[in-house]
This record gives sequence, C-alpha cells and structure tokens, in this order.
Amino acid sequence: MDTHAPESLYDFSVIANDGKPFLFSALKGKTVLIVNTASKCGFTPQYTGLEALYKQYAEKGLVVIGFPCDQFAHQEPLSDTEIAQFCQLNHGVTFPLMAKIAVNGKETVPLYRWLKKQAPGVMGSTIKWNFTKFLVASDGVTVKRFAPNVEPEQLKQDIERLLSL
Repeated sequence: MDTHAPESLYDFSVIANDGKPFLFSALKGKTVLIVNTASKCGFTPQYTGLEALYKQYAEKGLVVIGFPCDQFAHQEPLSDTEIAQFCQLNHGVTFPLMAKIAVNGKETVPLYRWLKKQAPGVMGSTIKWNFTKFLVASDGVTVKRFAPNVEPEQLKQDIERLLSL
C-alpha cells in the first residue's frame, strides 16, 4: 500500500463524468479552479459564469473542473450522464466534469480532504454548501478558497494574478 502523503494537486486522480480516470498530473503548470456543483441549487446559474471564466482564460492556462455533489439538501439528484447533459444544454458547459462525489464526511474523496486541509474555510474543514470554489496555483500547492456566494466573475483578479496577466 502506498503511504505517500499527497504533496500537490498533481498527486491525485479521480473518475471523470464519462467513467474514465482523470489524472491531475496532466495539468502540471496550469491554474485550476475546482468547484463542487449541483443542478438544483440556487447557485446553479454559476455554471454559466464558470464556463465564461473557462472560455476567457483556458488558452492562458486556467482549467475549471466541476465536481457534482449531492450532499446538500439533495440538490444533485441526477446521474452523471444527466448532469453532463443538463450542464451542456442549460449552461453551455465545456469544462471538465467529474463523477459525482462526497466532499464531507467519511466518504470524502481524498482530493477534497487535501483541498480542505490546504485552505480551511470559516467552518474549518467542512464544505458549507454547493459551489464552494478552490483556486489552485500552477505550483499545485497554493490554494485559495471562495465561499459559494462568491460569483465566478469575482475571481478574475485572483485568476489573472496567478496567470501573471
């Protein structure tokens, strides 16, 4: 068993929305915005803003990644396939979506355990709600956390600083 503690974002792999492995090591040198999402949440319109950020900054090195989660008031009841269709049809999402995960509790995926340790929120290591955002610098280690009510467009200054624009 590998007891190597993850040191950076690039040490993780997850399952993508299509069921295939997604290796964060493929994103070395990129700035990554990770967001836990839901299709039936008051913050769901943020998908559109996240896609706008992705389109604006992808060529400069930003990757936006959505992690659907059904741990908050059952606001993500859809299957992975339905989530992908919903996001594409309603918000034009082209950024990568992962398979549905847990971000709190004993079923928390290792990536989210690491993110919460790197950037604790006002409730410590707990994710408060859908659309909590983690902005990971291109070093794969520096993480800044944003609350669900922070709109994607409000991240532009932080993103531009990390992309050195």
